[in-house]
Amino acid sequence: MKFLKNPYFKFGIAATAYILWVIWVGNYWLLFGLAIVFDIYVSKKVNWAFWKKRTGPNSTFIEWLDALIFAVIAVTFINIFFFQNFRIPTGSMEKSLLIGDHLFVSKLSYGPRLPMTPLSFPFTQNTLPIVKSKSYLEWIQRPYKRLAGYGKIKNNDIVVFNFPAGDTVCLEATEQSYESIVRSTGEEIKRRDMIAGGPLKSDEQYYALGRVQVWQQYTIVDRPVDKRDNYIKRCVGIPGDTLEIIHSHLFVNGKPQKESKYQQFNYYIETDGTPINPKAFERLGIARSDRNSFSTSLYMVPLTNDNLEKIKAFRNVRNLEKHERPAGEQVSYIFPHDTAYRWNEDNFGPIWIPRKGATIKLTMKNISLYKRIIHLYEKNELKIEDEKIYINGEETDEYTFKMNYYWMMGDNRHDSLDARFWGFVPEDHIVGKPKVIWLSLDKDKKFLAKIRWKRMFMRIR
Repeated sequence: MKFLKNPYFKFGIAATAYILWVIWVGNYWLLFGLAIVFDIYVSKKVNWAFWKKRTGPNSTFIEWLDALIFAVIAVTFINIFFFQNFRIPTGSMEKSLLIGDHLFVSKLSYGPRLPMTPLSFPFTQNTLPIVKSKSYLEWIQRPYKRLAGYGKIKNNDIVVFNFPAGDTVCLEATEQSYESIVRSTGEEIKRRDMIAGGPLKSDEQYYALGRVQVWQQYTIVDRPVDKRDNYIKRCVGIPGDTLEIIHSHLFVNGKPQKESKYQQFNYYIETDGTPINPKAFERLGIARSDRNSFSTSLYMVPLTNDNLEKIKAFRNVRNLEKHERPAGEQVSYIFPHDTAYRWNEDNFGPIWIPRKGATIKLTMKNISLYKRIIHLYEKNELKIEDEKIYINGEETDEYTFKMNYYWMMGDNRHDSLDARFWGFVPEDHIVGKPKVIWLSLDKDKKFLAKIRWKRMFMRIR
């Protein structure tokens, strides 16, 4: 077994792995790195681990430092090309995924995306802990490139992606999108004008006033694509699909979609005047944060079909009613935020999901659906004047998409900030596919009781 210690044998193994990696990445300039690999294993002219001595003993501190540096490099490489950890922070995917679930997210499923903002502090998404400042530098920005994976996104896949509406962020209110804060601020200014009885302005003018006020009240930052917050939802529409929601039921290409057994909707629960025992909610897996109690006899909670039947059997329950907005009721926070589309969470669409290379006719009605794609995601100058559309200075009535887009929704349909609120997810925002729950912690429990043992190493479907 002496050949295992032979430097040329070690170099051969390392060089083969390195060459295969270069072929995968597709940048053959990196082959010059073989000289460094050869020097590390054979010639040893340069001390690449300059922080420690090549010969003789090193201090305990240096040995620990060396181990730490190796661990940081190895984990960073694994996170970029193979998988990374992700924690479920909200209940938008209940009951498929629970708050406190820790997931292994596979980068190989759809192909790893090379870092677009490579100068960043390890193991942070966009903010340094404690100091709460940017964890990255934008001196170098790389174009989007995705390596080959072993699959493509399919309907009903659970996907981790960068939040598309997270390009501009109010640091004091990161849980809300910048656009939603501006819109709600403009609507508040409009309400004050209505109460005062003064002349009203157009919606565009109120939006502009809201933007000015938001910039005065908040600290505003821009984030590159790969440094936007990570979200996790179910992909219910892929490029080329036409999607519609009718009375909270999802239709794709005109066909009703089978509901997951974990899918939830909000229900009003009315009792005979006596309260429901909190232990009963706990047995059904309904977290405290999900229980909205208006009185001892009226609740609103998210329920799966299974839990709905169990609640019906409670002796003190007198009435159950699904929370649903009627068709035709338009709400301003629903995409595309245009009064021409009278859509809401429960009645939405139909809407076509753009496919790379497809060309559509642009009109003054549908431009609101695709203007964010044209201007922000695909980097075109978009201008609308006198009922005419100009892209990059030229009047046009059509557009050809440069990327594929997806439609993401949470399984907790009435408590999910998803595509119904901010629209399409571009392919360059896709991070990966969650595979396994490796740890699950219940925030309502204490000590060892916090661990949900049954969810440990459970596959995600």
